[in-house]
Amino acid sequence: MTTPSAGLLVDAFDRVAEVVEATVTGLDRTSLTWRPDPDANPIAWLVWHLTRVQDDHVADVAGAPQVWIEEGFVGRFGLALEPGDTGYGHTPAEVAAVTADADGLLAYHRAVHAATVRFVDGIVDKDLARIVDERWDPPVTLGVRLVSVIADDLQHAGQAAYLRGLLERQSGLAPSTR
Repeated sequence: MTTPSAGLLVDAFDRVAEVVEATVTGLDRTSLTWRPDPDANPIAWLVWHLTRVQDDHVADVAGAPQVWIEEGFVGRFGLALEPGDTGYGHTPAEVAAVTADADGLLAYHRAVHAATVRFVDGIVDKDLARIVDERWDPPVTLGVRLVSVIADDLQHAGQAAYLRGLLERQSGLAPSTR
């Protein structure tokens, strides 16, 4: 039986997935890599990055392998990056090198979302107090780490959705069904 805490976490991650789906669906590779400025992050990078961070952080706290590696997405994407790279600290040139098609981005995000939901759906309230990272003062609990991932994901998903809106205005692209 799902606890209220688990249900809340599933709902939050579902909301991220809904924004990702609405933003990416129907875009071609050119639209996914469009940048309104040379230093801006395109939709492909934003969605790849938010998914990589979720995959990395949730796998770590779940004691599970990353979907990126375990399910072969690292090879399917064929990016010239180390397998553990999540995009943190990327330069504009590194950001530009992250390209993907909509099907690949969505498949990876769906797989990470499914793994995330499997993990968080089993959480009970006392689990949220478990220390998962002692490198910080105060140490980071499971609850704080998951909220951090959700917050980061929602920021990047919102940025990607904003870029989709810019594309729709500038190119006459059909609006998404957000």
